[in-house]
Amino acid sequence: MNNILIHPCYFPSISHFAAIAQSDLVTFEMDDNFQKQTNRNRMYIYSPNGIQLLNIPIKHSKTAHQKTKDVRLETAFDWQKQHFKSLDAAYRSSPFFEYFEDDIRPIFEKKHEFLMDLNLETMSIVSNCLGLEFDYNETEEYFHEVDDKTDFRNLVNGKKDTLQFEAYTQVFGEKHGYLNNLSILDLLFNEGRYALDYLKKQSLTP
Repeated sequence: MNNILIHPCYFPSISHFAAIAQSDLVTFEMDDNFQKQTNRNRMYIYSPNGIQLLNIPIKHSKTAHQKTKDVRLETAFDWQKQHFKSLDAAYRSSPFFEYFEDDIRPIFEKKHEFLMDLNLETMSIVSNCLGLEFDYNETEEYFHEVDDKTDFRNLVNGKKDTLQFEAYTQVFGEKHGYLNNLSILDLLFNEGRYALDYLKKQSLTP
């Protein structure tokens, strides 16, 4: 059985969902310390001007180390409206944006308190859109190394994620070229239900 260990992320990268689609059992890392500038609270999309970062503002802890599951979202900014507006500008003309819009939109109208709850819900929504069912469990303590699972926790750090995937048609591809390993939403809006077959075929070897 191919059991993987992976972080719940905000509309995760294609590499995240490729690993999930090719696994038998998923274990979500729930006991890590929050690290800035990772995909825990950000995603990358293909905007009319090229790659665009969408970042969720969080309430920073007064302590040096805070567990990701304890991180609260900053409610002083209407980041949800901004993020959906950016997605609309990027993907309104894509083949499947309108098809999945009603599935995606509610997450940007709901007020979550904790980042982890938001991340888990975004992953659930995307899984349903993909037609991807998977079993998962959650860690109860943190281990630096694991020997009974394939450790994909490094994928949470986009700078360390060096996986390269087959090119597919992207909305602004003729203008800026193919952009690799963006948020799973890029693949979903461009490929629709074909996205799941794509994910299953991709190599997870750097």
